[in-house]
Amino acid sequence: MVGGGYDCGVAFRLGACLGGLTPSNARYTVSPVKAEALKGHLDGLILAVVAAGPAHGYAIIEELKRVSTGAFTLPEGTVYPALHRLERAGLLSSAWSDFAGRRRRVYRLTRSGRRGLDARRREWRAFSQAVEVVLG
Repeated sequence: MVGGGYDCGVAFRLGACLGGLTPSNARYTVSPVKAEALKGHLDGLILAVVAAGPAHGYAIIEELKRVSTGAFTLPEGTVYPALHRLERAGLLSSAWSDFAGRRRRVYRLTRSGRRGLDARRREWRAFSQAVEVVLG
């Protein structure tokens, strides 16, 4: 829950998080989300970022932080194991790429990953609506 009661969660669309607020027009600061609150949602968040286009691990971390206006400021030790897990599950593919003289592993969403993301979005909508009914 952020600011005026907006909840971005897994179903965020890049640039449309926080109830329409984007990093450029947000009027308040957001404290990082506790790790416990991310359990069960991290994979969907990563899939959503990679769905926007191929990216290397650090770019994924930075995009999560940017889109969430800092709410999802995650350490590499949290994101890289999730990327490897998603790749082993066939939801992401990766390949080495040279960029600006540096070799980086670039992740792409697979067809299975697209279906997985769609399922996570449906699950999130149902869950968040149920929580909203209970919490008001």
